[in-house]
Amino acid sequence: MGKVFITQVKSTIKKPENQKRTIQALGLGKINRTVEVELTPQIAGMINKVSHLVSVKEA
Repeated sequence: MGKVFITQVKSTIKKPENQKRTIQALGLGKINRTVEVELTPQIAGMINKVSHLVSVKEA
């Protein structure tokens, strides 16, 4: 599987608790923080749940 860069672009304030936990599990938590992760089916599902809060770029 390939690697992707995930950047948080919106705040988690007033978002459901499960979305806040997903952002934390991805290694994010502050706006404009970027992480590089291996694109697995589990990570793809997490990205899908918080797609309105993050931007994704292929590595």
